[in-house]
Formats: sequence, C-alpha cells, structure tokens
Amino acid sequence: MRPAPCVLIVEDSYLLLEIIASLCEAQGIRVIEASSGEAALTLLRARGGEIDWLFTDIHLPGLIDGWTVAHAYRALHADRPVVYTSTDANRRGGVPGSLFLRKPFQVQEVNRLVRMMVEGPGAAMPLSAAG
Repeated sequence: MRPAPCVLIVEDSYLLLEIIASLCEAQGIRVIEASSGEAALTLLRARGGEIDWLFTDIHLPGLIDGWTVAHAYRALHADRPVVYTSTDANRRGGVPGSLFLRKPFQVQEVNRLVRMMVEGPGAAMPLSAAG
C-alpha cells in the first residue's frame, strides 16, 4: 500500500497554516509545516524525499522567500507540483508549471486544490498558472 501523499506547507500566518494543514489532513494528506523560508529549506534537506508537493507563501519573514523555497524544491523534484500563494499578483519568480492561489482565498478553493493533489492532474482546477 502506497503511503499517504505528503505536502510541505510554508506559511508565516499561524492561523492560515493551521487551516490549510487541517484541510489537507482531512483529505488524508500528511503535512509538514514551516513558518519561514529558512525552516522550509532545512526541512527540504532533511525530509525532501518524502514531500510530494509544495504549498508556499511567497512573502516570508527572513531572507528566504517562497520563490527560493520553490526553486530548491524543484531542484530535488523537477516534476512535482508547486503551489504559490500571496496577496501580490506579481508572479515573476515562479517555477515552470506551478499554480498560484491569490490571497485572500476561500476554503473551497483550498479544498479543490487538495482534492486535485489527491486525485491527480486530471481533476479540474480553475487556478491560474504561475509558470
């Protein structure tokens, strides 16, 4: 039996991090949480092999932003999904083939995204492409 898919969620808002993590866990996805880019890079080095997709805020505290986290993730996994989220619509630094979810987002948007990650790329998802 294949282990449950795993997502790395990088979000500096504790409330948003908990909401997104709960929605993922309700769909059977294992969650790894980080609240900064530095913490995310540390987790990628330690546990990168088990992470099936990345959900990252673009604007994070510290020197490492979501763009950098996504590029580090794609260096490990060239073909795995990346989802960016931000209030800023500027998507200049996205990795190819990524998705963008603009804040403030609705719970049902995150639920659709999570279902798409569980069911695979055939699931319909009206998000804008960032890459």
